[in-house]
Amino acid sequence: MKERTGLGTPESKRLRKQGFIPGVLYGRSATKSFAVGERELRAALTGPSGLHAVLDVVLEGQSTAHPSILKEYQRHPIRGHLQHIDLQEVRLDVPIQATVNVHLLGAEEAPGIKEGGVLGQPTTTLNVEALPLEVPESIEADVSGLEMNGALRLEDIPAREGVTFLDDPHETVIATVSPPIVEAEPEPEELEEGEEGAVAEGEEGAEAAAEGETPEGEAAESGGDEPEE
Repeated sequence: MKERTGLGTPESKRLRKQGFIPGVLYGRSATKSFAVGERELRAALTGPSGLHAVLDVVLEGQSTAHPSILKEYQRHPIRGHLQHIDLQEVRLDVPIQATVNVHLLGAEEAPGIKEGGVLGQPTTTLNVEALPLEVPESIEADVSGLEMNGALRLEDIPAREGVTFLDDPHETVIATVSPPIVEAEPEPEELEEGEEGAVAEGEEGAEAAAEGETPEGEAAESGGDEPEE
C-alpha cells in the first residue's frame, strides 16, 4: 500500500481511475491515509475469512506490518464495487467484536417445509467476540429438524470454539416455519330488508310477460272502447 498525501473528492476520483481504492488506517499510535490496488484488495477479502480477514498492512517505504481488519467500507450505489475503506489496526492476542452473517442449512429436509410450511429468518446477522484470526466468515444454522410452527433459537446452535455469541441466546430467533397464508374467500353480500321482495316481484313479472299473462295487480290494456248498451 502506498501512503497518500492528497485528500478530498478530486484526489479520490483520480486514484480510482488508476485502479486504486483510497482508505484510512486507524493505527494504535497514528492515523494514515493510503491507497491500495483494487485487485490486491479484492484478493485479500475473498479468501476463507471474507470481509473479516486480517490484513497485514505494509505502507510503502516501511517494513513494519500492521495487522488490521476492515472497519467500514463504501460501495458504488449501482456497480457495487468498493470505493473507500477504513482499516482498524488490531492486536492478534486481544479479542474483538464483529457482526457476521447467518446462513441456513437443511431447509429442504425440514418436516414443516415438506408439509407446505413457509421458512422465515428473523435474524440474518449475529454479534460475536473472538480473536481477530478466529472470527468466522459466517455462522451456519441447521434447520432440518424444524416442525410446523417450530422455531430455531440462538441457544439451539452448537457452541463454536473460540467464538462467543453476544446476543441473547433465548430471545434471538434464527428461523421459523409457519403455515402458509390462505386468502379467505369474500362472503356474499347480504340483501337489506325489502330488496329480496323487490327482486322476486321483478322475476315474476318477467315470467308472466314471457307467457302472455298479465301480472297480478296490473290492468289489461283494451284493444277498443266497451260496447254501449
